[in-house]
Amino acid sequence: MANTSTRTLRLLSLLQTHRYWPGEELADRLGVSVRTLRRDIDRLRELGYPVEAQRGVDGGYQLAAGAALPPLVIDDEEAVALAVGLQAAAESPVEGVAEASVRVLAKVVHVMPARLRRRVEALRAVTVPVDWGASAGSGVDPDALTTVALACRDGERLRFSYTAATAHRTERHVEPHRLVCLDRRWYLVAYDLERGDWRTFRLDRLTTAGATGARFAPRPLPAADAAEYVRAGLDSGPRSNRVEALVEAPAERVRAHVGRWGEVEEVDASRCRLRMTADSLDWPAMALGSLGADFQVVHPPELRDLMAEWSTRFARATE
Repeated sequence: MANTSTRTLRLLSLLQTHRYWPGEELADRLGVSVRTLRRDIDRLRELGYPVEAQRGVDGGYQLAAGAALPPLVIDDEEAVALAVGLQAAAESPVEGVAEASVRVLAKVVHVMPARLRRRVEALRAVTVPVDWGASAGSGVDPDALTTVALACRDGERLRFSYTAATAHRTERHVEPHRLVCLDRRWYLVAYDLERGDWRTFRLDRLTTAGATGARFAPRPLPAADAAEYVRAGLDSGPRSNRVEALVEAPAERVRAHVGRWGEVEEVDASRCRLRMTADSLDWPAMALGSLGADFQVVHPPELRDLMAEWSTRFARATE
C-alpha cells in the first residue's frame, strides 16, 4: 500500500477522472479498505476539496462543483489574467481558437473555488466585447480591474483617483455601469456624481479604486449600449485618427469582418465606404489589409504613408 501522501494524490486523481465512484470500487483501485478510504476522503476535505458522499449499499464519492482546482492555486491576479487572456482569445479571428477559448473559460470558471469564480464571472458579466481589435491594454492594475468589475456587477458606488490626458489628477465618485474593451484599452462607463453626467474613464489612468458599499439604482445610459457610448466619445476626441476608405467588397462582408470597430456604408452592390476611428493608425491598416479586397484610402494621408512604408517592408521580406 502506498504511503498516505502518495495515496491521497492518487485518490484525488481518480476522483477527477470520473464524476462518481462507488466506494468499494474506489477502495479496490487504491488497494485499501473502505475504512481507510473514508479517512483519506476526510483528509482531502481538510485540504479544501469538497468531496460528496452517497451513503447506502451502493454508496460512493464524487468531487463537488468547484473542486477540480484546489483553493489558492490561482490567486486573484492570476484569475484576472486568465479571464482577460481567454476572453481576448475568444474574440480571435483564427478558426477554432475562439470556440476552444470559450469552452476552456467555461470549464475553468466552473471548477474554480467560489471566491475566485466570483471575481472572474464579475469581469465577464460586466464587460461589453467589441468584435475586432479588442484586447486588454497595458498598464491596467489587475486589482483595479476586478474592483471596478465587481462594483459594476453589484451596483455599488466607486471612488478612485483619475489622471486625465493633461496630467491633471482628480478624485472621482461614480456609479459604475459597464466595462468596455476597445482598441487595446479598457474603459469604464460611469455616472459621475459630482459632475452630474455620464463619463468614460480609461482604466490605465485610474488608481486607488475602492467600492464604498453604497448601492444605487441604475440610470438610463444615453446610448444604445456602453460600447457605442465609448466609441462616440473617442470619435469626438481631438487626438483620434478618423479613417475613411472605399472598399471593393459588399457592405455585408466588410461589416461582418470589422464588427463594431468600424462603420460601413453601402455604395453599391460590390463596394462600400468604411469609416474607423483609432488612436493609432496601425489598427485601421491591419483591418483594411486583412479584408482580402482592394481598397482606396480617402483620408488621412498619414495612413497612405504608413501603408507605403509597410508595403516596402513587406516587399523586402519576400525577396
